[in-house]
Amino acid sequence: MGLKNVRFLVYMIIVLLRLSWEWDNLSCANAGNHKSKKSAKNTPPPPNINGGSGSSNSTTFSVLNYGAKGNGIADDTNAFAAAWTDACKVQGSVMLVPSGSVFFVKPISFSGPSCQSNIVFQLDGKIIAPTDPEPWGSGLLQWMQFTKLNKITIRGNGIIDGQGSAWWNNKKSVSVVINKNIIKFKMQNTGRMPSTRPTALRFYGSRDVTVTGITIQNSQQTHLKFDSCIGVQVFGISISSPGDSPNTDGIHLQNSQNVVIHTASVACGDDCISIQTGCSNVNMYDINCGPGHGISIGALGPDGTKACVSNINVRDSTIRNASNGLRIKTWQGGSGLVKGVTFTNVQVSGVGTPLMINQFYCNSNKCANKTSAVGISDISYQSIKGTYTVRPVYFACSDSRPCVGVKLANVELTPFSRSTDPFCWEAYGNLQTATIPPINCLRSSSSSSSGSVVKVANNTSASC
Repeated sequence: MGLKNVRFLVYMIIVLLRLSWEWDNLSCANAGNHKSKKSAKNTPPPPNINGGSGSSNSTTFSVLNYGAKGNGIADDTNAFAAAWTDACKVQGSVMLVPSGSVFFVKPISFSGPSCQSNIVFQLDGKIIAPTDPEPWGSGLLQWMQFTKLNKITIRGNGIIDGQGSAWWNNKKSVSVVINKNIIKFKMQNTGRMPSTRPTALRFYGSRDVTVTGITIQNSQQTHLKFDSCIGVQVFGISISSPGDSPNTDGIHLQNSQNVVIHTASVACGDDCISIQTGCSNVNMYDINCGPGHGISIGALGPDGTKACVSNINVRDSTIRNASNGLRIKTWQGGSGLVKGVTFTNVQVSGVGTPLMINQFYCNSNKCANKTSAVGISDISYQSIKGTYTVRPVYFACSDSRPCVGVKLANVELTPFSRSTDPFCWEAYGNLQTATIPPINCLRSSSSSSSGSVVKVANNTSASC
């Protein structure tokens, strides 16, 4: 074979080997690409932690992803509603109201019962209420409402602001008669807001409710209300409105059971905590109340209704600069029973009347005397100490259904100025220790008349 033929043969072998190598690499690459595409098709995309429309795999739904502006001016109500609609479908989801923004929200309801459980409303920003009358119509009972939910939590360090001064200063025109002529003067904010004022935040018909960390301020009326709820925990919250703001209760409980409230600071224009009919197994501790009207049970039994309240415990708390301290109040003409109430280790400072039971409650000058009453029994005051400005003790009980089982121990109350004696009427119980001042008006069954003994026995048999 000639030299040229040998060189040609070697060249062809090299070419064929190179083509074979490139073909193998190309086949491997195609196989790898094909496998990669197939894997990508079967692997879900990573969750979008910011939430938003179209993120079906998300567990956090930020209102900003639903069009909320968060500038305190634009209406963010629809964005909140849309975010809730998506969060409602996912168990354990988080509806996020992010920090650094102010959200203007009109009256809104976050509703079940079709929602999944364990939803968290993460409030880190600020929510403000409308101050013009249009969104409220003729008047609404609540601004923000959570209804018929299971294991719902509101948490965060954000603020709910009812901007209540638009309602508190809601003054109407005044008519003055001068020389038989009627002259009308219109005052600022001339009655333009509806007369019905809403609760800022209400829970209704829900189980396992938790509210923690947030601030609720300047509510139009009641700040935080629980109605027909079972299993409530409230802790680490702050409630704030001026002491002269009308009917701005801090926390209101009604027809709710198994409630724990602790580590809460409440300043308002009415009861710091108000407990109404249908409540039982309520435990409160580390409450800082004031200004306000104290911690109250009632007023119970209006318009002849039946009221039942039992197993209420308040301990390790402080009440300052309040018109009342620890109060039970009922209307004449009602029925039912308040039973098993314990107040322990409560410090009072500058409180009008620290200890009060009033079965003659009346918020007007036209309350008729009636025979029937809500019974009151087994009430214990232990280690109640501090100062008062009006009267240390006021126990005004019904002639037909006296208060029974009232016990006092380690009660030490001193006046700011001159002293006013404790007052008792048809109140029966015992002093387990000496008190300051001496509460000599409390009666025992053994020292009462035979008629009173019968009445006391009848009262202890009352039930709900």
